[in-house]
Amino acid sequence: MQLTGEMLIGASAMRGTDKPVQAIEAQTGKPMEPSYGGGSAADVDRACELAWAAFDTYRETSLEDRARFLEAIASNIMDLGDALIERTMAESGLPRGRIEGERGRTTGQLRLFAEVVREGSWLEARIDPPLADRKPLPRVDLRQRHIAVGPVAVFGASNFPLAFSVAGGDTASALAAGCPVVVKAHSAHPGTSEMVGRAIQAAVQQCGLPEGTFSLLYGSGAVVGQGLVANPHIKAVGFTGSRSGGTALMKTAAARPEPIPVYAEMSSINPVFLLPHALAKRAEALGKGFVGSLTLGAGQFCTNPGLVMAAEGPDLTRFLGAATEALGGVPAQTMLTPGILKAYQEGIGKLAANKRVEKVAEGQIASGDTQGQAAIFATKAEDFIADPSMEEEVFGAASLVIRCQEVEKMKEMAEKLEGQLTATVLMEPEDMGFARALLPILERRVGRILINGFPTGVEVSHAMVHGGPYPSTSDGRTTSVGTLAIRRFLRPVCYQDFPAELLPEALRDGNPLGLWRRIDGALGKN
Repeated sequence: MQLTGEMLIGASAMRGTDKPVQAIEAQTGKPMEPSYGGGSAADVDRACELAWAAFDTYRETSLEDRARFLEAIASNIMDLGDALIERTMAESGLPRGRIEGERGRTTGQLRLFAEVVREGSWLEARIDPPLADRKPLPRVDLRQRHIAVGPVAVFGASNFPLAFSVAGGDTASALAAGCPVVVKAHSAHPGTSEMVGRAIQAAVQQCGLPEGTFSLLYGSGAVVGQGLVANPHIKAVGFTGSRSGGTALMKTAAARPEPIPVYAEMSSINPVFLLPHALAKRAEALGKGFVGSLTLGAGQFCTNPGLVMAAEGPDLTRFLGAATEALGGVPAQTMLTPGILKAYQEGIGKLAANKRVEKVAEGQIASGDTQGQAAIFATKAEDFIADPSMEEEVFGAASLVIRCQEVEKMKEMAEKLEGQLTATVLMEPEDMGFARALLPILERRVGRILINGFPTGVEVSHAMVHGGPYPSTSDGRTTSVGTLAIRRFLRPVCYQDFPAELLPEALRDGNPLGLWRRIDGALGKN
């Protein structure tokens, strides 16, 4: 595919007139062609107007037609072939295997949402039949379904140029719900974004959908980002990025005459709890496994294990020794963007300069100015509590080990943590009592709890939760990964005493769509 540097607004492709965006080749730091003109306020308005014009038609597409649309996007992405892989590798610095896997995850979640759409239980159809003879008052006929909230603004993420970007989980779940989508491409991978955006645009045309079902805009400033969130036609936002970026969008959304929800996945340090018997039995293996998780993808995962807690003693010393040895063999890795590398270096520099913190281990020295060197630091529990800055996320392959004087201190530490995406408990059966006492605290603090694993793998499935209390996300009741993500972009509508001809198919007598429905409280296919 020949890249043009154009935005995609509905069925049109056009060059933006605002400040241009240009990808930087991650390995070399050199600019990549073409440049992408940034969108103007008029471009934002046009994309949002088209999305609004498409909304009522698109949200009432049949379940089968909508599922086929999602599958067409997946097929079109695969048809891009190796050109997509190579462009994404160049823009992100991520290796081929990672990008090929991420492409599979992207197309897989589109197809998974197609299955969800066809199955239809997400409509949550409910019917309470009339009770004319009920005393003291009769009951009217009440029927309920969920409908799409409206056009959704999606912000592409830096660290997942496919799976959390133009056709990523936010876009897939919003389109599945029946919401047109306007994407703001991430400035780190505009070429990748154009290729995937054109695959979606082609699917819209192939499936005969309104052109405003999808648009793709570029822009490095507030014109596009804040403009999308402020636009009255946008009814929800999906965002993955920094806490500062997410909270800025939340403020804009809350200040609108009609406030809207912002589903922002932001910062998380994903604590790991090393319980005593696990540490005594497996210290060396756990130290090596921890380093493998920490350094995967240069640590540029929102589920990276940035905090480790354990009781002080010889077993912790063994763990740190194994981790130090393993980390010493890890080469410095290319990071996604110069900005992310700079922020990482500032973060580890701040820890290194803190008198309450010691540097325990580091990876191999960077051989180029695009690479980040991994590091492990340590501090005492009392010092961690006294210095809130230690809890700030360092986005990259850096972690802080908290030395606790006794095991019970870990529960106190868990209580003081901010909301997190994940928490990991490494344990043996002999640790069951402490784990049981720790669990209620973690349930209040995180969205996903792991036993004897590491958090950097996020399965796209029905049961997955990729969310958590603030500030890990803006709304801990939701997830941005897995089929439950569709609920973010739906709301219930009740139909009272409707004639049959006006009822949506999902609520008609005879169940023409064959859905699971709750009839007078009983769940069935009636």
